[in-house]
Amino acid sequence: MHQQLDGGFLVFILFWVVVLVGMFAIGGYFMFRKFLKRMPKEDGKSILDWEEHYVKETIHLWDQEEKALLEDLVSPVPELFRDVARQKIAGKIGELALNEKRQRIDEELVIRGYILATPKRDHKFLRKKLFEKQIDVQPYEHLF
Repeated sequence: MHQQLDGGFLVFILFWVVVLVGMFAIGGYFMFRKFLKRMPKEDGKSILDWEEHYVKETIHLWDQEEKALLEDLVSPVPELFRDVARQKIAGKIGELALNEKRQRIDEELVIRGYILATPKRDHKFLRKKLFEKQIDVQPYEHLF
């Protein structure tokens, strides 16, 4: 009553084993990164806690134009990650605004915060987006 797997079915099974292990590894990687960002630092707050704090403290400083600019700047980010990117960038902009005691968030602050919050590997996409919007990157060159 012992049956052997033929070549085609064996390849099919092995393919799905590799796909599932790969998917679990990718999912685990992103969950672990999120876990590390949620871990409290020396001050008792995590990276995500600080992002939320800066966004809440500066929500009243945002005008409609700056919100639209931020939305336009994060539009190249895949939709699955767009909320995370928006939160991270808005948190950095809020941090800059509070540190500089700004009365409102303007275009210059949005662009600076966007550059500082964006990983170095994505700066070429950022430059492309700013070029499309006809925004001069020369004043921000030191941030890249």
